[in-house]
Amino acid sequence: MYKNVLQAIDGIEIYPLISFSIFFVFFLGLIVYVALMDKKYAHTMSAIACDEETEDTTFDSVRQ
Repeated sequence: MYKNVLQAIDGIEIYPLISFSIFFVFFLGLIVYVALMDKKYAHTMSAIACDEETEDTTFDSVRQ
């Protein structure tokens, strides 16, 4: 039933191509961004979770 409804719409075959293109361009851009990212910045950001000197930004510390 649904197959017949979708076949009746003119130009429906372009929507899967558009969605795949958006998906592909997004992840390609993300890979390029990560590959070109400054390695020192990435290392600094990865060390934040293990750093004990940073402020506690949880909701409980804000409430007090």
